[in-house]
Amino acid sequence: QVQLVESGGGSVQAGGSLRLSCVASGTAIRINEMGYYRYHQSGGNQRELVAGIDIDGRTNYADSVKGRFTISKESDKNTAYLQMDSLKPEDTAVYVCKAIHPITRKVYWGQGTQVSVSS
Repeated sequence: QVQLVESGGGSVQAGGSLRLSCVASGTAIRINEMGYYRYHQSGGNQRELVAGIDIDGRTNYADSVKGRFTISKESDKNTAYLQMDSLKPEDTAVYVCKAIHPITRKVYWGQGTQVSVSS
């Protein structure tokens, strides 16, 4: 059973940086498709795609984070990273990691980590 363990959230001031990590454990299969979503508590808990990375390393980002966030992965460690720079108060949310099993296509979710940005 694949489990996603997230770390790296916290509180920063606007303009600061944080780095989130997501480790997929419980499998010997290389997890290549990973991404991050976020839930804004003030926005009715709507889920928003933040960034994703595919098997070929291609990335995609929400318009609101382009140029500020960078997603990367270490496939041999089944780990994805989300580097968040120039953080803004509107980036405050619970960030959740997502991974897709390459064979079963089952989707797995992390437990979520809180990111709070103060002005």
